[in-house]
This record gives sequence, structure tokens and C-alpha cells, in this order.
Amino acid sequence: MSALTRMSLDTPEEIRPFEGGTGQLNLVNLAGGPVGRATFHPGWKWSEHVKPIANTASCQAAHVCYFVSGRMHVVMDGGEELDFGPGDFAVMAPGHDAWIVGDEPCVVIDWQGFADYAKR
Repeated sequence: MSALTRMSLDTPEEIRPFEGGTGQLNLVNLAGGPVGRATFHPGWKWSEHVKPIANTASCQAAHVCYFVSGRMHVVMDGGEELDFGPGDFAVMAPGHDAWIVGDEPCVVIDWQGFADYAKR
């Protein structure tokens, strides 16, 4: 076994498109679990574009992620709200909705929550 591994989110092992052409998730599978880069286009909203895939009332994935570009508004089931943007790290517990704010695509790298995210 090699002591070095190279993988790229530009040539992912798996691509999961969101409903309505509103973005996609690119995944690579590392020994410690999958890492994903999601691109959410303006107009994307979890409850409209991933909920039909997930079949849950709200997003039940726990996320540990980094925001590369764009802005996202997240609302927890309990009512807590926060905006995230470029340079932000985020920890999100299960039970939330989210949507893109503004006219720029939002790119997010996630180390925890994308294993089953938008999986049909």
C-alpha cells in the first residue's frame, strides 16, 4: 500500500445532481470516509431541491464544512439561524433547512455530512 494518495474533486468518484439543475455534489472516498464539494446555484433551497431525494422533513446530515464561495442561510428546526460565506467553517447539527443568498454559486467542502447527502 502506498504512503501517498492523490484524489481530486475535479475528477470525483461520484457525482450527485440536485433537483432542477440547481447544483451537484462531487465525492471522493478517502480511507477516513468521503469528502465532498457541493456547488449550490442561486435559487437552490434544501427543502425544494434535496428534500425530494432525502425524503426527510429537514436535512438530517451533520456537516463539518468550509465555505469557499457564495453565501448560504441555514435555519435549524428549533429556529436558530445563521449565514455562512467565504472563509467560514461551519458545524451544523442534523435538523435544518438551507438556501442560497444572492446571485453567486455557493461552493462548500464537507468532511462529514455528504456520505448519504442527496443520495437516491
